Amino acid sequence: MTSPPNTIRRGNSRFYVEPVTGSKVPSVTSVVGMLPKPAIAFWRGKKVAECAVEDIGVVVDFVTRGNPTAAIDHLKKAPDRSSGDAARIGTDVHDLCARLAMGEELGNVHPELAGFIQQYERFISDFEPGFLEVEATAWSETHGYAGTLDWIGTIDSEVVICDIKTGASGAWPEVALQLCAYANADHLIDAGGERRPLPSIEAAAVLSLRPDRYDLYPVRLGDDVLDAYLALLRVFKWDAETSKTVLGKTPVDPINTGDVKT
Repeated sequence: MTSPPNTIRRGNSRFYVEPVTGSKVPSVTSVVGMLPKPAIAFWRGKKVAECAVEDIGVVVDFVTRGNPTAAIDHLKKAPDRSSGDAARIGTDVHDLCARLAMGEELGNVHPELAGFIQQYERFISDFEPGFLEVEATAWSETHGYAGTLDWIGTIDSEVVICDIKTGASGAWPEVALQLCAYANADHLIDAGGERRPLPSIEAAAVLSLRPDRYDLYPVRLGDDVLDAYLALLRVFKWDAETSKTVLGKTPVDPINTGDVKT
């Protein structure tokens, strides 16, 4: 495992910074995030409704004390509080899985994470993957994106790129976009700017990891999947860059209608 290049956040998106040239490209997950997700909108609404019922005393207290803004903030931030806990667990589990893949002895694992790690150890015992790259950053000069993959390894002599998902909802089809982007990068890169070849990927999979079970699903890669990812990349660039250049800064003066400039 090597340290990834520096990343920065701009708004809700993450960008990778090339260590030598300083060039900035969007992260693969930020690009995939441009995909419409109606299920998430429904989930967020449900979390707000649940909070309104479960924390009714808190909300009423804010309102009766003349602070309705605090009540509104408490409700609208309910989904973020819930997803923040899940994200923290996911990050911790990924870190421990990476250490296991590198052959580290973990010692005592927090009870909140122990079930996930036991299942990952089961997966390793069952499939005996030979890890080639762990938490490596893939960089595409050709298309302008980068991302840190979970691992590349051999299973039954086949080179497989795999992504680990720890969410209760399991694996979703968009993981194919993520893995296809990594598999079609130009090279791997570390924090010092050193580049090395990306192994030749023969297959892809997603490992859905939960405290009481694991499921390994094959993922199809292909030109059609890459085309869909690149379409999202164009949408991302529209949203982050082009959309900010298309409207004029001032309205047109009716006296000088020939002076229509952006």
